[in-house]
Amino acid sequence: MIDPQRARDELGPLVTGALSDDDILDRYARVVWNSLTEPGDAAAGILTGSLGAFEALGRVRRGDISDSILEPGEARAAMQRWEPRMRPGTVSGVLRTARVARLRLVTPADEAWPDAVDDLGVHAPLALWVRGDPRSIAAACAGVAIVGARAATSYGEHVAGELAAELTAVGIPIVSGAAFGIDAAAHRATLAGGGRTVALMAGGLERAYPQAHTDLVERIAATGAVVGEVAPGSAPTKWRFLQRNRLIAALSAATVVVEAGWRSGSLNTAHHASALGRPVGAVPGPVTSAASAGCHRLLRELQATCVTTAAEVRELIGWGELIGAGDGESAMRTTDATRVRDALSARVARTSQEIARRSGLGIADVQSHLGILHLSGAVTADAGGWRLA
Repeated sequence: MIDPQRARDELGPLVTGALSDDDILDRYARVVWNSLTEPGDAAAGILTGSLGAFEALGRVRRGDISDSILEPGEARAAMQRWEPRMRPGTVSGVLRTARVARLRLVTPADEAWPDAVDDLGVHAPLALWVRGDPRSIAAACAGVAIVGARAATSYGEHVAGELAAELTAVGIPIVSGAAFGIDAAAHRATLAGGGRTVALMAGGLERAYPQAHTDLVERIAATGAVVGEVAPGSAPTKWRFLQRNRLIAALSAATVVVEAGWRSGSLNTAHHASALGRPVGAVPGPVTSAASAGCHRLLRELQATCVTTAAEVRELIGWGELIGAGDGESAMRTTDATRVRDALSARVARTSQEIARRSGLGIADVQSHLGILHLSGAVTADAGGWRLA
């Protein structure tokens, strides 16, 4: 049995707000689950989704999960995975490491929780660890993931930097993995432009990986957020990198692969994005370049959208862009963002509900587009509602 006061003391500054005992126990239970499972564990997702994190943990400790929630074989396999990690003191050690590293714990009950990752279903994370501002995670859901090869060419790094800088200039957050090559180029260009960037890590957040990017990770945390799913103290492994990629895809409105080899891990991210229904863009390169073979593969096999400019990337996330016609004229592509703008007035303030009625879009979609338009300066907000700038 978990004592609420002990849980409250151990969580300490990792959580904020006036939390009830039930809230504290839920968060503590999620830390325990975080220590027991590997990212994306479907059995854990099913149990916690059906019973709640605390009750599900109690069932596991009693060995009582062979019921209608999990198939008997699935329950046995799950217990065999989890039992070796049920060691006294593990969670206290995790929380101690997290406190020293000044991390924050974010769960689905928190306002900062990015609802976009819930699209992963039973494979969604049970909790997230954050260095920096947790609010940056939710903002990233309207942003773009820029990923690619670690062994990037100068061409790839140049394109990644240009795309990130131009997207940042209009307020679009950039998501990546803080790795060498394309990831680092995208993060650095965003920081240089004063934008917000989020880095998803495959290991514990108490140290940077790769270690050479310690300064970069610190800079990202200072203005945005560094996010991890595995418990503090966990080492990055190949499996965790692959699972981390699903979070990059889920957290972003679109994924753009700038440069990738034939078997690059970035293709894994692109496939996750496609499976989630997120747009995927690929930057073409020389047909003789092995560093672009993966991008060409995405264009051929995944029907990814060919992107060469930031304007084309903005189209992926629903921003209306000018499309050059053959006669030199331009026409606006009709997008949901265009519908939101058409429902706005420069003179009369309108509420989100009114804009939703006029545009024919759902209130959640309207609020998402209004947020992006507000970041770009296209709309203003006051007590009366929203106006075109």
